Amino acid sequence: MLEQIHGHEVMKMMLAKGCSFTRETLTDAVVEEFGEDARFYTCSQKDMTVSELIDFLQSREKFIAKDDGFNTSPDKICSH
Repeated sequence: MLEQIHGHEVMKMMLAKGCSFTRETLTDAVVEEFGEDARFYTCSQKDMTVSELIDFLQSREKFIAKDDGFNTSPDKICSH
């Protein structure tokens, strides 16, 4: 089984890059950072693809809309 990467790591990567993303550019950045076959988990979900993770994070309102896309903020990352 592939190692699972916590969704917080994706959010931290978004913050570190300091730019806005579209769904497509976020997908590309995640694949570049973690690999095409990476699987992700959160506090309540596991074994998600990058697309499923993006859907999950969006449904949990972890993204902040910007004029040119979206990003996140440190207060959107839970601390458990």
